[in-house]
Amino acid sequence: MKTFIQIIITAIVCFMFQKLFPWWTMAIGAFLVSFVFSNTGFKSFLVGFISIGLLWLGLALYVDNATHSILTEKIAQLFPINLFVLTSLIGGLVGGFASMTGSLLKP
Repeated sequence: MKTFIQIIITAIVCFMFQKLFPWWTMAIGAFLVSFVFSNTGFKSFLVGFISIGLLWLGLALYVDNATHSILTEKIAQLFPINLFVLTSLIGGLVGGFASMTGSLLKP
């Protein structure tokens, strides 16, 4: 249950940071939440990966729906991989490593 709460809080904090500041501030949010919860390194990585990956997937789907897939179709011609998978993977890795760093820095 603690892990699920950490996923929700991480997603909310990172969403607020991304609305107010540049995209990379979500790593600071994941770092801070993981520092407060202080799980093990691997568990914190998974929490950050899942929460930020799902957050970025949701934001990408929202932007895709709002623009009627104009940008998605043009980017799909450049990259052979699905844009949503690529977005979730990049966001998940950044969030996972930031979250793991936050948990490992706590003594």
